[in-house]
Amino acid sequence: MTEISKEMTASFAAEFAANQKHNALQRAVVKNGIKASAETIDTHVNNVPVFSVDLETGKVANQKQSGRCWMFAAMNTFRHKILNNFHLKDFELSQNYTFFWDKYEKANYFYENILATANEPLTSRKVAFLLQTPQQDGGQWDMMVSIFQKYGVVPKTAMPESSNSSNSRDLNTLLNKKLRKDAVALRKLVADGKDSEEIQKAKAGMLQDIYDFLAISLGTPPETFDFEYRDEEKNYHLDQQLTPQTFYEKYVGVDLDNYVSIINAPTADKPFNKSYTVEMLGNVVGGKDVRYLNVEMETFKKLAIAQLEQGESVWFGCDVGQSSTRDSGIMSLDAYDLNDLFDVDFDMTKAERLDYGDSLMTHAMVLTGVDLVDGKSTKWKVENSWGEKVGSNGFFVMSDAWMDEYTYQIVVRKDLLSEEQKAAFDAEPTVLAPWDPMGALA
Repeated sequence: MTEISKEMTASFAAEFAANQKHNALQRAVVKNGIKASAETIDTHVNNVPVFSVDLETGKVANQKQSGRCWMFAAMNTFRHKILNNFHLKDFELSQNYTFFWDKYEKANYFYENILATANEPLTSRKVAFLLQTPQQDGGQWDMMVSIFQKYGVVPKTAMPESSNSSNSRDLNTLLNKKLRKDAVALRKLVADGKDSEEIQKAKAGMLQDIYDFLAISLGTPPETFDFEYRDEEKNYHLDQQLTPQTFYEKYVGVDLDNYVSIINAPTADKPFNKSYTVEMLGNVVGGKDVRYLNVEMETFKKLAIAQLEQGESVWFGCDVGQSSTRDSGIMSLDAYDLNDLFDVDFDMTKAERLDYGDSLMTHAMVLTGVDLVDGKSTKWKVENSWGEKVGSNGFFVMSDAWMDEYTYQIVVRKDLLSEEQKAAFDAEPTVLAPWDPMGALA
């Protein structure tokens, strides 16, 4: 290994000091920060929030200090249908309700994976992966489907937000501490040669603790409830003694099995037009497996456009922190000119960013519009879940080039796929490692 010599550093410092441009840039960046100094005017000119296809969606929601974007995005797609079908001006489904059951199921999923790897050493990469983050707020579309299909859904009035769902840091810290401690006990039971019945009995006691912890922190999920509302014409409605399942059937009514996840991951290990799943990725044991169909970006965008043109919004996952402005709500490759600011080439290909850990899916939102010029997309309307104080009343603009580089997943109706694509999706999937970037949780 070659060390940095004092002479080398002195040479670098002298060269920097002699460059007047560097001195001017230093003053600007030290005073104002990197992004404020690199933000461009062109990005605002090129991303005006006007779209040729623009769906009515109502006000945006706010996930606050939690990582529930995937959940908010899924429920927002359903909320759009409810607003239109039942002529409501404003309405939200309970994110706290689904948050409770997701945490509860993730605990059991963790326990089962700990048992499945109990004979592997603690130094095993799989065991280390499980223990690093036993559970978190994030998730995937198919994980949300598993919760909906098992537990249904309720309006926000039936289980409102709680302090710990809106700000989940303390809850996650304690829950992961509990899960790691339980992992010690479960691995010891296996090491001591205990039978399955005894192990499952011990696990049941652990799950009782988890339920109690969640109920104290988030509230108790309702088994039945009444739903009352006034529609846009001020007509009063009352629906009594609903269950979460009957509410879903009547007010959402979406066949979740008709929706598939499409990804764009142009890496050498993931050939296009093939299906993939990820080992140890999920929340509900016995629930829906996570599955993707990998396609080229042109096909990816055509599917999203087709669904939008039919009046239906699109759940999507992306790396939101890359080249995006939070306050003005612009996601564009020219949002900041960092190469020019530092005279350094930061550019990588999409495949390189995935392979070398520079990018992965970090956030889920909803496509609610697209601007088409001669049939080609130029920019996209995005419904975020960060409240109305960012972007344009909570909506963002995503340039078409940004979608190419930093969008990784969309969820579309299966009937929009060609017969060849359907067959590829339904084929036996390639199993990716738990730490693969396509296993990232939004």
